[in-house]
Amino acid sequence: MSSSWVLAITVLVAALGVAYVIGRLLTLRAGLLKASKDAANLSPEVTSDLGLSDTGPTIVHFSAVWCGPCAGVRQVVDQVCAELPGVAHLEIDMDANPEAAKRLSVLSLPTTIIFDADKRPRYRTHGVPRAADLRSALEPLLA
Repeated sequence: MSSSWVLAITVLVAALGVAYVIGRLLTLRAGLLKASKDAANLSPEVTSDLGLSDTGPTIVHFSAVWCGPCAGVRQVVDQVCAELPGVAHLEIDMDANPEAAKRLSVLSLPTTIIFDADKRPRYRTHGVPRAADLRSALEPLLA
């Protein structure tokens, strides 16, 4: 085997290794809850027509009929809301209400945003969140 073939195979293996590492990092990041930085910049008019709860936190889940992972988010959110009765769940179809998605800067599906009782976004995630992460974000808001 010539040295040019060995070099080509080595470069190909290295490129595949880098692609694998990047893919794993992106996969691990999906579904993680992040504190929302929008709370200070969000005016009340932005959320006034969403139907957020006045008495406790609200989980707003943006979805679409064609979104496969959105069904997984729905199951996780329904489970958490059943365990924490003070939490409201609102699902917004991005195709039916693109203006709400635009106002809240929703660029990908599924996107889940947790609002506190004062209608400020506190946490935001993309992908399917873990139930434990949702509970740990919601419990301080219920106190």
